[in-house]
Amino acid sequence: MHNELEKGFEESPMFDGTIQSTGPRYCPSIESKLITFAAKEKHQLFLEPEGEKTIEYYLNGFSSSLPWDVQYRGLQKIVGLENAKIFRPGYAIEYDYFEPTQLYHSLETRIVENLFFAGQINGTTGYEEAGAQGIMAGINSHLKAQDIKEEFVLKRNEAYIGGLIDDLVTKGVDEPYRMFTSRAEFRILLRQDNADIRLTEKSYKLGLASLERLELLNEKENLISELIKFTKEFSIKPRFVNELLTKKGTSELKQGVKLYDIILRPQISIFELIECITPFKLFLERVPEARKMEIIEGAEISIKYEGYINREKLLAEKLDKFENINIESRFNYSELKSISTEARQKLESVNPKTIGHAKRISGVSPSDINVLLVLLGR
Repeated sequence: MHNELEKGFEESPMFDGTIQSTGPRYCPSIESKLITFAAKEKHQLFLEPEGEKTIEYYLNGFSSSLPWDVQYRGLQKIVGLENAKIFRPGYAIEYDYFEPTQLYHSLETRIVENLFFAGQINGTTGYEEAGAQGIMAGINSHLKAQDIKEEFVLKRNEAYIGGLIDDLVTKGVDEPYRMFTSRAEFRILLRQDNADIRLTEKSYKLGLASLERLELLNEKENLISELIKFTKEFSIKPRFVNELLTKKGTSELKQGVKLYDIILRPQISIFELIECITPFKLFLERVPEARKMEIIEGAEISIKYEGYINREKLLAEKLDKFENINIESRFNYSELKSISTEARQKLESVNPKTIGHAKRISGVSPSDINVLLVLLGR
């Protein structure tokens, strides 16, 4: 198949000069892979059905800008697809976008009031990235239309969407941007199990989440809090848990300890302790059966990772201390000789809205931020 595809390289817009920009990094064309990984004899392909009742399949990994007849001949070289037909040939993609540093965190453009950008126009690639921006741009455009002055902006420690938009607005993009978990510095806080705790109240204030949903969240938080309190107050004797501790490969107790301390052990699951400790089992009977798994898991995560969670919370609070100090249009950065040349250029170009915005701009150092705080009398 490789040899067949290589015959069409001279006619590919990826190689004949028609397309000069960087192609998609995370789903490159098959011809790009043949060039980049020339030593590889095989490349993985995945057949993805286009629907439950259709005979069409998307051949993931075979995206291509080659002439359709070259694509067809290459397809016939794949074992099992010798008789396959092409409904629509692959085509080349050339990304173009507006520099996202010209946006506010609400995704409204700085230059044109009431114009909001979302999706690939901001330099991102991926469905989730586009959907996340669409939600935020939609919410903020609605608030603007209703003459509600307060923007809806999620912080980096509140949601991955917050990190995504903050990266775009403060750092810009050099290539199509994807929101990877590695880009977020508060990953322990941004867990899937606490998404409701982080965002439901905000959703309720916007009129999206119902009162019933908010009340369910409050019930969940209260039950988790009560469960954790019980584990901190209830002492367990060695004879009730030593058999389990030995079985799980962790040291036995010599004297009674709080149940909380046993749950802290990485080898022990809270669910294993329920059957060992009758008072604990009786206590959990007050938890609604339909929510029992959710409440117990929530409590266990909070207990086992308490140290890490608290450390990230303290870091987030420290960064938030000066986060919202407004500095937009308060300085003529070109005249600030006490900050670095690069910082002057970047700050003048971006015109950050807040100190928090400024400190995340690439090229602006902590010492540059300290100069701004001094000038603000902080």
